[in-house]
Amino acid sequence: MTLTLTDRARRTDDATDQAAPETAPSRAPTQAPAPRRAAGREADGLAVGSFVLGLVGLLAFNLLLGPTAIVMALLSLARRTRRPRRAYLGLALGVADLVVLAVLVTVNGTVSWSLGG
Repeated sequence: MTLTLTDRARRTDDATDQAAPETAPSRAPTQAPAPRRAAGREADGLAVGSFVLGLVGLLAFNLLLGPTAIVMALLSLARRTRRPRRAYLGLALGVADLVVLAVLVTVNGTVSWSLGG
């Protein structure tokens, strides 16, 4: 029977764990890089969300969706998203939403679209 080097290491670790369980170091679960990945995913989700809200805000609810897109884009950039271009695009669309709102208020005197004429 031949043992590989890793098998021997495992067997010696198992033997010491069984021989002296009081002296064996406790194997407390350490935090894996999963929280960092979750934070990265969250920042990416914020970037995509800001883009979508900014795009939809150009057509409807620009008073609400524009500032929300801006805040989400800034949060995703602060959390170092892997999609910074999408976050910048969401930021630009959020600002464009507010510009459209300002134009509507100036031209029509209202904060709603008037397609009926």
